[in-house]
Amino acid sequence: MEQTQMDCPIELTVQLIGNKWKPIIIHHLLEGKKRFNELKRLLPNISQKILTDNLRALEEDGIITRTVYPEVPVRVEYELTDIGRRLYKVIDEMRDWGEEYRKD
Repeated sequence: MEQTQMDCPIELTVQLIGNKWKPIIIHHLLEGKKRFNELKRLLPNISQKILTDNLRALEEDGIITRTVYPEVPVRVEYELTDIGRRLYKVIDEMRDWGEEYRKD
């Protein structure tokens, strides 16, 4: 990451979760572990590639973990890490603000 992103915590947060899909993915994972197809059903307007790319980025940034179970067929689950769960307040405030904005 560039130095400016490291210096400004807001810029860093936006860098990590500031696209169209990451906050929504995090919102659904706050409810608990999810498999890829569960997330895809919850996000019907996202393509498989975009969901995969976002999950990989969130995993690389330490916000989620990906667990592969050695079963047939293979089962993969996504879950928030401790630091990812701490985004609860941010996501909750975004939801509340969106509800208020929609009412106005």
